[in-house]
Amino acid sequence: MIVQIKFESIKGIKPTEWIVRFFFGGAVCIFAGLMSKWFGPEIGGLFLAFPAIFPASASLVEAHEKQHKAREGMDGTARGRTVAGIDAAGAAIGCIGLAGFALLCWLLLPRLAPIAVFALATLAWLILSIAFWLLRKSRLLRTRRTNARHAFRAS
Repeated sequence: MIVQIKFESIKGIKPTEWIVRFFFGGAVCIFAGLMSKWFGPEIGGLFLAFPAIFPASASLVEAHEKQHKAREGMDGTARGRTVAGIDAAGAAIGCIGLAGFALLCWLLLPRLAPIAVFALATLAWLILSIAFWLLRKSRLLRTRRTNARHAFRAS
């Protein structure tokens, strides 16, 4: 798999789907802020780690794949779920990077300027995410990935 950006895929997203994503993400941020205000920043931080956009995005990705297959006269339920699962795998890898980001912020923010800490933490997030993505791509997971690809094509 080659990492690439396809701007034309943004064109297929309906305005209501953007609104769902922004509303859900905003609602989670407000909830985390309220939890922080009521119970303190440590508890609020736990809720900030909730994937604010992922649940809405995964359900929309699954729905798009089902619609795509339905236009071709097929049932796209399995394909939609598989694509949402692949999206979840990427999110899980990103969460590992986020854990590194949060750990560096936790350790360094009391000692260094925030801009320096955020720059270092962002670099750590990027390195961890790419490293785990490459690990997933490596021979260690090749058999499992190959089986998933065959299941994806069969649906």
